[in-house]
Amino acid sequence: MIRVSNVSLSFGGVHALQNCSLVVEPGTITGLIGPNGAGKTTLFNIVAGFLRPWRGRVELAGEDVTGLPPHVLFRRGLVRTFQIPHEFSTLTVLENLLVVPRGQSGEGLLGAWAGARRVAIEEDALRRRAEETLEFLNLAHLRDAPAGTLSGGQKKLLELGRAMMADARVVLLDEPAAGVNRTLMNDLAERIRILNRERGVTFFVIEHDMNLIAALCDPVIVMSQGQVLTQGALDEIRRDARVVEAYFGTAGAGG
Repeated sequence: MIRVSNVSLSFGGVHALQNCSLVVEPGTITGLIGPNGAGKTTLFNIVAGFLRPWRGRVELAGEDVTGLPPHVLFRRGLVRTFQIPHEFSTLTVLENLLVVPRGQSGEGLLGAWAGARRVAIEEDALRRRAEETLEFLNLAHLRDAPAGTLSGGQKKLLELGRAMMADARVVLLDEPAAGVNRTLMNDLAERIRILNRERGVTFFVIEHDMNLIAALCDPVIVMSQGQVLTQGALDEIRRDARVVEAYFGTAGAGG
């Protein structure tokens, strides 16, 4: 689903990524781990179109999408979430879902004026779909609450709901466990599994919580110093001396 080939990017002489290459296979929940400063977020921002690499190539489902802006990638089915959720805080939870689907007839003045009946039918269908999404996420009881009043975990669920409303084929999840209590984290993880299993959504997940990585991800890719260090099953990676050295500074460290 995603292929990154020899991507490099520097900031002020600091090499954030150096000839970084990796593949995310369709239908997987692939984890991306590594110490702080490894280049994980920079890689996500390049894949999602927020940054353009100096060198290298990014492909989405076999098509070259290097440097395409986020809104174009969104239309192609790629959605990126953030460690700190970016909800529309003054809109209700339901409205946060309703604004997502692209190509709504009522977005244009001519369409809203000349096709009022079509717009009404379309909006009714979208509302039903948004209500079903909230039920799936266990957020239906908060449908009319301002999104800014949700807890951190509820906002992460809402972001997942927006990806569902976008009909995403691939979702980049940036630290979904950050600021989330364990109960809501388990709820979020289960929803990710269901979307992956039943809808075939591919997930690419940055995460520091190894319990979540172990529960969700296979394979796991490890980055260090702007490059891919290794990848495989988490149990294998934990025994890799190079990974231990990258995290702890010495291959002799335990854990």
